[in-house]
Amino acid sequence: MHVNSWREIKQEGLGRTGIVFIILVVAMGILAPLLTSYQPSGYAGPVFSPPSPRHWLGTNDVGQDIWTHLLYGARTSLAVGCGVGLLSTMLSIVAGGTAALCGGLYDRILMRLVDALIIIPPVIVVILAAAYLRPNTMLLVVLLSALLWPGGARVVRAQTLSLQEKMSVSAARTFGASRRHLLFRHIVPDLGPVLVAIAIQDIRRAVFMEAGLSFLGVSDPSLISWGKMMQQALQFIYLDAWKWWLLPTGLSLAVTVSGFTFVGFALETSLNPRLRREVKHAAS
Repeated sequence: MHVNSWREIKQEGLGRTGIVFIILVVAMGILAPLLTSYQPSGYAGPVFSPPSPRHWLGTNDVGQDIWTHLLYGARTSLAVGCGVGLLSTMLSIVAGGTAALCGGLYDRILMRLVDALIIIPPVIVVILAAAYLRPNTMLLVVLLSALLWPGGARVVRAQTLSLQEKMSVSAARTFGASRRHLLFRHIVPDLGPVLVAIAIQDIRRAVFMEAGLSFLGVSDPSLISWGKMMQQALQFIYLDAWKWWLLPTGLSLAVTVSGFTFVGFALETSLNPRLRREVKHAAS
């Protein structure tokens, strides 16, 4: 990411808030073994125990520590989100960049494929596929990435069409540089902030979709997921357990999605001069 873009994100109120939210969730996932003495699948105490010094958020219907599940659920959300963000962005670079550099029939066919995939609601496709496959983390990352890359590919193609007119790219093409060299040595470095914005958008969507699939019960049952925790908590809404089971889980998911949304909006503002002027005018 360019230094100026990073500086503007930190100066933006929403950007700073988003960074704090993301750091908080990342810390929960990384430091999970240090923040709890229980194993997520192990018995921790009597069922539906209320919050206490031993169980900060109490226990669930099988006596497992809810705080431990909350921490390890952050790992699942971040693993899926970051995996999808990286893979889908790479697919967007390859598809959008090669379409712009090759042009012709290849460009037209690929862009028609992108248009078709954008029209298809990804949630419905993922639900249908997950209902049969019961995907683990790796398969879920591949499945979500295969449906989220077209939007980024259109952005990368448009930017590449503009950047390939630069003097340095024209000179490299004149000296016989391959399309691969042009894409990864000349185009991609200039697309840094745009690619980060695409990745952040895909991470946000992947985190939300993973939680939704788990909530619907069509994901791998062995995964510890915030969506699954919320689905289980709703079965006992008539007990006081939902207060320390459902609410913290929903809040954690909201904080994660909001963090990436705020950072993405701040980055978009820094990349779009017109939007930056509108935000400053509204603030004044």
